[in-house]
Amino acid sequence: MSKSFSELYQKQLLYCIQQAVDEDLSAAGDHTSKAIFPAEHQSKAKLIAKGIGVLAGVDFCKLALEQHAPNVTLTPLVTDGSLFSEGEILLSLKGDTRDILSLERILLNALQRMSGIATVTQGIQESISHTNCKVLDTRKTTPNFRIAEKWAVHIGGGVNHRMGLYDAIMLKDNHIDFCGGLQQALHQTKTYLDTLPIPIPVIVETRTMEDVICCLQHKWISRMLLDNMSPTALIEAVALIDKKLATEASGNITPDNCVAYAETGVDFISLGYITHSAPIIDLSLRAD
Repeated sequence: MSKSFSELYQKQLLYCIQQAVDEDLSAAGDHTSKAIFPAEHQSKAKLIAKGIGVLAGVDFCKLALEQHAPNVTLTPLVTDGSLFSEGEILLSLKGDTRDILSLERILLNALQRMSGIATVTQGIQESISHTNCKVLDTRKTTPNFRIAEKWAVHIGGGVNHRMGLYDAIMLKDNHIDFCGGLQQALHQTKTYLDTLPIPIPVIVETRTMEDVICCLQHKWISRMLLDNMSPTALIEAVALIDKKLATEASGNITPDNCVAYAETGVDFISLGYITHSAPIIDLSLRAD
């Protein structure tokens, strides 16, 4: 059985949560809640949707509570990846009042941001479902919250690109230009790859048909990124590649034009939009 996202990236998720807790509570904790409520005070709360969308972040919140508020119980009424409607109660919390209030903003920030990303991702994937193309995310993410945003893409039905610079090689325009050209960059990359004990994927950005022809000579390349090409040019490039390599279209792709790019026959479209421009879904935590 394959591991879940949270199992694969538990270390990164725990680090993300710890950073959020340190940022909001520091060493002193929540002075407001400690001033008003005794340590034994118990409360119940419910999360209410103020809009519609795809829920994401419930399991993130469970992990946060397990680590930092084990005396608070989260009961999901809607699961990650499910559609919800305005006014629907999505989950409930029960337990230590101080802990609920101390983590309220962290939980809401995660749920609202992740749900927004999952909603946009699912919408785009559904709009291109008549093709074989899949939606990819990028590294255009919020600092210190990338792992949660990529989890949201996964929940929304998208495919995660590399998580960072550490798990794949991706030759982009500046790498190629700084190196003196595509051929030289490919030569240097292959020399480096041969020194690695474990192979890693290699993605190469191409900007012209000449670049495409050059990459086709290197069978060790995992995927060709066709950058800032028009749909017409993409059709030509995909025909030239003829399934010898996986293909990805990138550059100024949005929900408004994604269908035209997906219909060119590429295997993937990558959109920074789904993480840097997805609007949040408004959610509210209220006493129950």
